Amino acid sequence: MRSKYGSFGLLGIIGGLLLFGLISRASHTNVVIILCDDVGFECFGSYGSEEYYTPRLDTMAEEGIRFTNVHSTPLCTPSRVNLMTGKSNVFNYYDFGVFPREESTFAQHFKSLGYATAVAGKWQLQLEDKGITPTDAGFDTYCLWNMPLTSRERYWNPSFDKNGSLIKLPKDSYGPKVVNDFIIEFIKENKDRPFMVYNPLILPHSPFPPTPHSKNLKETDEKKNFIDMVEYIDFVVGRLVDNLEELGLRENTLILFTSDNGTHDRIISELDGKQIPGRKGYTKDYGTRVPLIVNFPGVIPGGQVNEDLICFSDIFPTIVEAARIKPKRITDGDGWSFWPQCLGQNGIKREWIYGYYFPRPYAEDFDDKYRHWEVRYARDKRYKLYDSGKMYDTVIDTLEKSPLAEETAQEVRKKLQDALNTYPPKGQNVDYSRVTGTMPEGIN
Repeated sequence: MRSKYGSFGLLGIIGGLLLFGLISRASHTNVVIILCDDVGFECFGSYGSEEYYTPRLDTMAEEGIRFTNVHSTPLCTPSRVNLMTGKSNVFNYYDFGVFPREESTFAQHFKSLGYATAVAGKWQLQLEDKGITPTDAGFDTYCLWNMPLTSRERYWNPSFDKNGSLIKLPKDSYGPKVVNDFIIEFIKENKDRPFMVYNPLILPHSPFPPTPHSKNLKETDEKKNFIDMVEYIDFVVGRLVDNLEELGLRENTLILFTSDNGTHDRIISELDGKQIPGRKGYTKDYGTRVPLIVNFPGVIPGGQVNEDLICFSDIFPTIVEAARIKPKRITDGDGWSFWPQCLGQNGIKREWIYGYYFPRPYAEDFDDKYRHWEVRYARDKRYKLYDSGKMYDTVIDTLEKSPLAEETAQEVRKKLQDALNTYPPKGQNVDYSRVTGTMPEGIN
């Protein structure tokens, strides 16, 4: 069933496919979603990097499927709202750090069907009265940083809220290890029932301190420490996989690994002989193009690399279909399951994806990447058209420095303009009576 929101916009019904039904203990599929914090596709070995060492993730990619045209929003909160609800930010985004309480989440859906649910890592969705608690979002248990009770420290000697109380940790505790321990313990406690784990990592967001595995624990070089932080991501993912293996759960557990946005702009990486500057906060490719690895032994054929366009709205319907559970109707949902692609089938191939970005609508000025002015865009694998009318060839001009002439690629321009026209012209959940910020000169 196609919605009015684009030629591939979903959803009357999420994953509206053939295999739903009630969960049985003998056949259920566990789901683990791992979301990195600020790291682009260029930082992983399976994507061609020789600068970063990620052997466990590379193995997951080799034994599963790796997607190469996946786009998030450029910043954390917008991507998390998009991911958890299965709909574009244009329909429900309110403000930075705020999850709109009236929205349904993937955790609520899985919990309603008998799954044990847990979240551990970074929250950042409860900064105002309109925000949501992890419990209200559908999680049975949680261990989270960036909560109302926690301090700003996430790495060494961190602060975590565990089910409503700050936890006391030994001196020199390392936050990512605390999170990993919590998830592993949750899985052990729920090994005999279906579970869904959402693991929004706190790595490798700035600041960039050394990790427990760094050779020099006093290192101050940000790039060296960032490389170590990416390697520590690989370590905690590998440790989680090993735990599933030890418990005999690996064969019925789907793992989906991705990132909320591109790499921080203080980090420049090398890939295929090119310098790749991080562009977190910007709608350019290096701000939105993220890794996506999906692994499910015995179900997803290994060795697959897929170039189909994927957006974050697609993840909710995909995990629902993969788990073979009752579909979920999402009002204004614009995701489309890519589970057939995971199985080696053609599936529905998007001609375009849509983007909406207005991270802090109520800022005094819209003058930088974190206080960006409201923007909408549609893109295919090569071209990107903004609501301003500017269009870019993202293959030749990845940093979007030279808009194409209006007469260039007219057929593509029309296709992308038609895509933009299928979505609302403004954010549906933004209180425009409070929007008073000014835009930089020369922006249109």
